[in-house]
Amino acid sequence: MRKYILSRMIQLVPILLGITFLTFGMMQFTADDAVDKIYEGSVSEEIKSAKRAELGLDKNFMIQYGNWLGGVITGDMGRSFISGKLVFETFAEKLPATIELMLVSILLTILIATPAGILAAVKQNKFPDYLIRALSFIGNSMPNFFVGLLLIYFLALKLNLLPIIGASVIMPALTLTISMGAKYTRQIRAVVLEELKKPYVMGARSRGVSEFTILTKSVLPSILVPVITLLALSIGSLLGGTAIVETIFMWDGVGKMAVDAILMRDYPLIQAYVVWMAIIYVVINLAADLLYRFLDPRIRYGENG
Repeated sequence: MRKYILSRMIQLVPILLGITFLTFGMMQFTADDAVDKIYEGSVSEEIKSAKRAELGLDKNFMIQYGNWLGGVITGDMGRSFISGKLVFETFAEKLPATIELMLVSILLTILIATPAGILAAVKQNKFPDYLIRALSFIGNSMPNFFVGLLLIYFLALKLNLLPIIGASVIMPALTLTISMGAKYTRQIRAVVLEELKKPYVMGARSRGVSEFTILTKSVLPSILVPVITLLALSIGSLLGGTAIVETIFMWDGVGKMAVDAILMRDYPLIQAYVVWMAIIYVVINLAADLLYRFLDPRIRYGENG
C-alpha cells in the first residue's frame, strides 16, 4: 500500500512540470500582459518597460519559468502582479467560499440523486422511471451558465426569493446540483438495475425477503463504488472552482479568482491555480482508490495475486 501511494505521489511531479510548462508557454502568446492591463495605455512605454523589468516580464520565457519554478520549490509562489499580495494569501482568502459551495452542492446532489436513481430502477419502464429519465436528460443537456441564468430569472427576478449575486450559496449550489444530479441519477439507476437482475436478489425474493430489505441491505452498498468515482471527479472539479458559475453569481471563490487572473494576465495567480488543480485531482483520485480498497477488500493495487 505504501509503495502504491508513493508511486502515485511521484507521478505527480512530471504531471505538474508538464502542465505548468505548457500553461506558462501559452501565456507568452497573448498580445498583451499584466502591465498593459494595469496601465491600459495611459502612460508612456518607458514606464511600462520599467514595470515589466520590475515584474521580471522583460526576461525570456525559460528564465521566467525557471525563476517561478525555483520559487515554488522553495515554497514561494510569488506575488500577484495586480494586487501585490502573496499568492498563498490570496488562495487562503478564496478557498473557504469554494469549499462551502462544494459541500452544499455535493450534499444536495446525493440527497436528490440517490432516491431518484433507486426509484427509477425499481419502477423501470413505468411513469416514475420515464419522468426521472426525462428530467435527467434535460438536466444533463443544459450548460451550467444557462441553468444559472434561468435560476436568476425565476428565483430572483420573478419570485424574489433569493438575492441575485454574492450573498447566498443556494443558487450557485442549485446550478451545480442540477447538472451533477442528472449524471448521478443515471449512474445510480444503471447500477441498481444491474444488481436487481443478479441471482442473489432473486434468491432473496424467493425466500420472502422484503424489497425494502433487499434494497437497503444488499443493493444500496453496491452503488457505493460508482458513486465514489463520481464524487472524486466532482470534488476535484468543485475544489478547483467552477469558474462560470462563480463568475455569474459573483461568488468570491477560487474559480472566479482564476477567471479574473486570466483576464488581467496575472501569471503568478494563474500558475498557482494550475498547480492547485493538478494536485487536488491526483490527491482526490488517490483517496478514492484507497476507499475502493476499504469498501472491497478484493481490490489490490499492484500486489501479487
